[in-house]
Amino acid sequence: MKFMDEVLAKHLEKLECRVAQLEAEADIRRIQTRYMFLCDTPCPEEGISSDEERIDRIMDLYTEDAIWEGVGEYYDNQFGRCDGKAAIRAHFSSFWGQKKDPELALNVHYLTSEQIHVHGETADGQWIHCQPWIFSDGSSLLRSSRLNNLFRKEEGVWKIARTRTENVFIAPLRTGWAEAFPSHSVLMKP
Repeated sequence: MKFMDEVLAKHLEKLECRVAQLEAEADIRRIQTRYMFLCDTPCPEEGISSDEERIDRIMDLYTEDAIWEGVGEYYDNQFGRCDGKAAIRAHFSSFWGQKKDPELALNVHYLTSEQIHVHGETADGQWIHCQPWIFSDGSSLLRSSRLNNLFRKEEGVWKIARTRTENVFIAPLRTGWAEAFPSHSVLMKP
């Protein structure tokens, strides 16, 4: 009987570890896709009335000591590296907080090729993402990047510890390739 209890306890321990790993992967997947969702234009999140609110919600996803960086021969010079939440906030504020001409009318993130590796209270994840950009003057481009991100569990909640993005390609698209797209999102409205 004691032997069976030990075997059952070992099986239960393995099962608990596996469930914890699957839950961590699901949490990391949700945080990464939430980040991308909040970066879409127009922003589909209900209740965001300003760029500052959008940035606040993005910053909620990051650890205090997080790093956001563009790497590789194209992104080194375009994005550089931001250390800590204040620097990451400034990066996003420079993107959304200033009027640009032409203005960004549409930007949608599509994630693929997911790999998530959980190592206890830390994890890494790799994705490839593709995003069309449409500007108010009708110009458009398609951008693709590789992501190699780090995550850390803090007080029971997974957070982004590093966002690292590397350009795969940027391709201009012909004007008018998208016939219809929304000026604002109503997706999350009741």
